[in-house]
Amino acid sequence: MDGAELELFAQTLRRATASRTGAALDAALEEVGWQDALAVDVRAAVSMLFELQGEANAASSALDRVVLSGLGLELGSTAAVVLPPLGRWSPPGELDGTHLYIRGLGTAALGPAAGIFSMARSRWSLGASKSDTLLASRKTALVVARTGDREVAVVVTAADLTLRPVRGIDPWLGLVEVTGDVFGAGVQPEPVPTKWASAVALGQLALGHELVGASRKVLELAREHALQRIQFGRRISAFQAIRHRLADTLVAIETADAMLAAAWQDRSLQAAAMAKALAGRGARMAARHCQQVLAGIGFTTEHPLHRYVRRVLVLDQLMGSARTLTRELGAELLRTKKLPPLLPL
Repeated sequence: MDGAELELFAQTLRRATASRTGAALDAALEEVGWQDALAVDVRAAVSMLFELQGEANAASSALDRVVLSGLGLELGSTAAVVLPPLGRWSPPGELDGTHLYIRGLGTAALGPAAGIFSMARSRWSLGASKSDTLLASRKTALVVARTGDREVAVVVTAADLTLRPVRGIDPWLGLVEVTGDVFGAGVQPEPVPTKWASAVALGQLALGHELVGASRKVLELAREHALQRIQFGRRISAFQAIRHRLADTLVAIETADAMLAAAWQDRSLQAAAMAKALAGRGARMAARHCQQVLAGIGFTTEHPLHRYVRRVLVLDQLMGSARTLTRELGAELLRTKKLPPLLPL
């Protein structure tokens, strides 16, 4: 896409993410052709949508499409992807012959529009409607599983999974815990070999952009408060302690953004992991410093800060947290005794 097309695309996505979330945002992305853009210009499609999604505190099942793109697979619009459990990036499935053992997470793509459900096989509880049950029976989920020394992609029906809503710290994100033991006919006879690491790297870049978008919004909220709040007869933006926190936050955000740009150019697994780690670390720093700037109002549910802090804490854990990724990258350096090549700057 050229400059004019990118600008128009960005404006369209901004309007979609600003006023929609969940199933409504998924429908809007389908209408504007975001999946087509993902096939044409993966960097533009991923970076624009996920940063705007983070800025608006919106949620969608776009991460499923990103992972499928990284796997080089194309499935129907009712297909979802089982993601690794929080804090991990290894395949969520284990395949032993015709026994598929699944432990992972899913986005709202695996649930009905209501988003609050529990399913065992084809039966719903918590007041799910018959239409929800029928919709679930038609959905499929792609599970990447480890079998021996290789990784394969297995497609199962959603009715073969047990799904539990992850209410916790950020229920608005719409995540579900996915478990399942699929035997025999539920497992396709010839699973497709796949490269899970490439899909994880692309997912980490997408989540990195979402963390940067959320961090920028958090900084904006704190800056606006600092310019308006009067203490001791002065705006608190005049105090050095406030300025230092905001400046440190900006440096952390720009560092993560620069690392994401370098990772897109480098296209290595290590660069993607570093970008996700820096984005998670920067977002946590933004949440901590900006909470201090906002002081008491930042602890209330009347102020939007709490929604962004909740989202940052969960996004940091998806496909590896800043802490675990940094530890793994350090362990890899010690094992190989080789520094990665210099990244483009």
